[in-house]
Amino acid sequence: MNGAGVGASASAGAGAGARRGRRPGAPDTRAAILGAARELFASSGYGGTSIRAVAAAAGVDAALVHHYFGTKDDLFLAALQLPIDPRAALVPVAEGGLGGAGERLLRVFLGVWDDEQNQQSLLALVRGLAEPSGQRLLRDGVLQMVFAPVGRALGIDEPDRRMALVASQMVGVVILRYLLRAEPLASMAPDDLVAVYGPTLQRYLAEPLP
Repeated sequence: MNGAGVGASASAGAGAGARRGRRPGAPDTRAAILGAARELFASSGYGGTSIRAVAAAAGVDAALVHHYFGTKDDLFLAALQLPIDPRAALVPVAEGGLGGAGERLLRVFLGVWDDEQNQQSLLALVRGLAEPSGQRLLRDGVLQMVFAPVGRALGIDEPDRRMALVASQMVGVVILRYLLRAEPLASMAPDDLVAVYGPTLQRYLAEPLP
């Protein structure tokens, strides 16, 4: 969400000569909320952060946080500064059912990462692994917002364990292919990567684990 609706209300109030709408400095309110959210998510993790805590840290009412960002998940995604919403991007993975889910998941990831418009912001997120705060933010982001919803939607047993294994493979591909540009992964065609990694991901999703 954005502040367009609030801005419109403030303009209307100003035109009527009334003291209504957002208080002075309101253009910075959204940035203050987002800054507080990033700090809290990084220090306390996704599970340890609440909308009320973010509101208190930003010095605003919790209703205003909901107004600008919607749900806690929406706020967390905004804090991650992802170029796409993974919840929407991964819908086809879950809709196709468990059969072939590993291949579909990898194809979605490669499609997102191979898009040059997405790469810079995604790489900036990965480089945050160098900082402790970035590590927690990224870890919670990858597991909580990307992989966990897929596991739940597919209805797999031991979803936390299985999706952590899937994440280990996917993050490894991301780091070697896009961050380090290690060959031969950096130059492999998406179909070849799917042929190599798809069966492994599918095994993590569907086959008995030790």
